[in-house]
Amino acid sequence: MQNNPRAAMLCMLCAMLIVGVIDNYVVVLAAHGGLWQFHFIRTLLALPVFLALAALGVGRLRPINPGVVLLRSVLMAFAMVLYFGCLAFLPLAQVLAGLFTSPIFVMLLSAIFLGQTIGKWRILAVAIGFSGSLLVLQPDITNLGILTVLPVLAGFLYGCSSLITRTLCAGEDTLTLLFGFFVVLGSFGAVGLIVLGLYPQDVPQGPDGFILRGWVMPNATFLTWTAVQAFGSIVAIGSLIRAYQMADASFVSVFEYSVMVFGPLAAFWLFGQTLNGIAMMGVAMIILAGTIIAVRAR
Repeated sequence: MQNNPRAAMLCMLCAMLIVGVIDNYVVVLAAHGGLWQFHFIRTLLALPVFLALAALGVGRLRPINPGVVLLRSVLMAFAMVLYFGCLAFLPLAQVLAGLFTSPIFVMLLSAIFLGQTIGKWRILAVAIGFSGSLLVLQPDITNLGILTVLPVLAGFLYGCSSLITRTLCAGEDTLTLLFGFFVVLGSFGAVGLIVLGLYPQDVPQGPDGFILRGWVMPNATFLTWTAVQAFGSIVAIGSLIRAYQMADASFVSVFEYSVMVFGPLAAFWLFGQTLNGIAMMGVAMIILAGTIIAVRAR
């Protein structure tokens, strides 16, 4: 199973399909609860699964290098707070476009901190990927808002955590990394709930109040989709990590970009969200940039 490209491809496609579908429903639960409550409850639902898997001997929870795992988890958690926060206000395709600038940041950070050489093909990939992100986000230069740059910031933090995963967490167990990420993200949720409890804000109705909303009595809709997120994320992230364990990363990473297809297709099928021609061109350019980077990584 350590050298099975076909199984790795299927694992990655399965992971991206799950993410592409379930993340569309964040805007649904955002109308009934808050971002911080969502992360807190999602972690509470996921923890028994991790404990059961560890008890069954599927993996271990204790990290080899706690400091490195904590740093990776914090960076990844910050990225996901931004990512899920933006999903309540922006179409999934726009948020994914920002998040999937991460391979570009990984390449640049590898050159700066690890001394890796960047050739002309990778420079071309950076230019294509950055241009594609601009086409999908379509920022208004005369009226730039924070929502325009937050998905890209999420991509930067995700790229930093990915680089740490590849360089400093190679010996860590998959369950260890999953457990650390969920615990830190749930802790962020708890801190957010405490702060909003001490300093309550005027909260808009519906999804617009997602970030500012503190603790509210969760209804069936919120609990249902939070549970779907919890268990779906465990399967998706676990499949993603397993895919990288079964085949060469330069092969597997190409299929990670399938979420740029699954996500918008699910958004169109479920909610009627559409992309204009310029945005679709941008999605294609992001996929092309990621493919160039992955192929050149050989």
